Amino acid sequence: QVQLVESGGGLVQPGGSLRLSCAASGFTFRFSNYVMSWYRQAPGKERELVATIYSTDSTDYTDSVKGRFTISRANGQATVYLQMNSLKPEDTAVYYCYANRPVNWGRLEYWGQGTQVTVSS
Repeated sequence: QVQLVESGGGLVQPGGSLRLSCAASGFTFRFSNYVMSWYRQAPGKERELVATIYSTDSTDYTDSVKGRFTISRANGQATVYLQMNSLKPEDTAVYYCYANRPVNWGRLEYWGQGTQVTVSS
């Protein structure tokens, strides 16, 4: 059974930092072969792609978090991280971990349950 378990969310003041973790288990293929992403969804808004890290360790970020957020992975621990610095109130959302890997018959996709991040004074 595949599981993605996020942790590290919470309440932080503007300008503060948080590090989210997503621990994966039960994958059919090696963790290093999966593309890992963080999404977020604020109340009343659509889910938004925040950051992606590929099997090559290359990364992509949405413009609003560039220079503030860093995605990384520890393949030996089957874990992906999102370091969030200089947090703003508009970063408030539920953050979700997402894993995907193309296969011959389509794509394997998995979601975590989400972790709440609230940026407020």
